[in-house]
Amino acid sequence: MQTTITNKWVKEWWILSFVVLSSFGELSCASVSDAYPIFAQQNYENPREATGRIVCANCHLAKKTVDIEAPQSVLPNTVFEAIVKIPYDTQIKQVLANGKKGGLNVGAVLILPKGFELAPPNRIPTEMKEKLGKLSFQSYRPGKENIIVVGPVPGKLYTEIVFPVLSPDPGTNKEANFSKYPIYVGGNRGRGQLYPDGSKSNNTVYTASATGKINRVVRKEGKGGYEITIEESSEGRETIDIVPPGPELIVSEGEFVKADQPLTNNPNVGGFGQGEVEIVLQDPLRIQGLLAFLASVVLAQIFLVLKKKQFEKVQLAEMNF
Repeated sequence: MQTTITNKWVKEWWILSFVVLSSFGELSCASVSDAYPIFAQQNYENPREATGRIVCANCHLAKKTVDIEAPQSVLPNTVFEAIVKIPYDTQIKQVLANGKKGGLNVGAVLILPKGFELAPPNRIPTEMKEKLGKLSFQSYRPGKENIIVVGPVPGKLYTEIVFPVLSPDPGTNKEANFSKYPIYVGGNRGRGQLYPDGSKSNNTVYTASATGKINRVVRKEGKGGYEITIEESSEGRETIDIVPPGPELIVSEGEFVKADQPLTNNPNVGGFGQGEVEIVLQDPLRIQGLLAFLASVVLAQIFLVLKKKQFEKVQLAEMNF
């Protein structure tokens, strides 16, 4: 029998949370921010591993694209937008935890340089607040205010997520310096294929655990799913594989299958992607110095032209004399 979930309580809690959030994802409620990404927050001190991989990819196995837009440079103690784009076909449906089909949710994690953080509500301009809609943000964990997470939220409404970010002031924040910094982002659409303990969700391909002939395929009553009995070729014993509701069978009774051969289709239509962009925390004195230099150059050019005109008048007067 294939490996079943070792931590049944965690799985049931996750399924319940997902179903509730799928139904009420538009709400700006604490349940959304408290429940996602609960697995990553509980199991990883930092969501970005030493290799650069963001840990969400451990459960969301399919690779998709994600884009981020941010200013090239910002001044200290200012609020700016970091826009995360999570593109996908909003018409497609995914397998939900109960085996039925429904819309995709999206979520994102934004890893800012130390000192940068989510802008407080009283600092966010009205125009930016309108772009945020009903989104609810939270820090990854206490002490990680520079890592912001959001979701799951309905993908049809939020294929673009605007993060309001407050830049630090190096004068008062020792963690910040006037320099160039990377910003990392991860974004997923749809459910994951694995749970943190390594067991499969119902949003992935199920394979045969043994080589042999399929003797029986029994559809389970109530919750749904299948029970597939395989008579092993070498041992002569029977192995039972359980397929939860959601994936569709692509085999039938009497077929011969090999170990690890797919028994179902791949129901996953989502995936996870990550990217990065660089931003410069600009020193206002440097900008003032640059403006002063440019102004001096312009003034020098003006004086040079005036001096040239004056010299030409003198020459013309001497010639006439």
